[in-house]
Amino acid sequence: MDADGIHRALREKFAGAVDPDWVAGEWPIVTVGSASVAEVCRLLRDEPALGFDCLSNLSGVDRKDDDRIEVWYHLLSYRHRHQVALRTTTPRLDPVLPTVSHLWPIANWLERECWDLLGVRFVDHPDLRRLLMPEDWVGHPLRKDFVEPDEYHGISTRRESLLKL
Repeated sequence: MDADGIHRALREKFAGAVDPDWVAGEWPIVTVGSASVAEVCRLLRDEPALGFDCLSNLSGVDRKDDDRIEVWYHLLSYRHRHQVALRTTTPRLDPVLPTVSHLWPIANWLERECWDLLGVRFVDHPDLRRLLMPEDWVGHPLRKDFVEPDEYHGISTRRESLLKL
């Protein structure tokens, strides 16, 4: 199925949640409403003609100027050899999305990373806790307004640039 067919299938089932326009490219981009992203992902995985059996990446982008966080889902179908990128947004003040960890096991780790670095909470995630930063770390380092503390438990976080000669 080509990108236009994928988008058409999503619009037929989720007319109000899927943006009427999509962006062509190697990874066609479809914008989805945040409340429906897990349902859209389930259809993409379970519908035989779509068969997206792989969540190859889940990542986030802090759009501070727009007061939102974008979360991207890159999906791939090995059987059908097609791919799509879903884009959704959530408010920066309280970023919350439904989990897709029940659809693709790798989402467990990818959502934890997105939580750790950007602060996006994934509702019903089975083990949402820090992945890269210490459990007691304050803040989310990929937020554009994040200020690194001078020290952590008495250890300096400042280091000389390795680029200095």
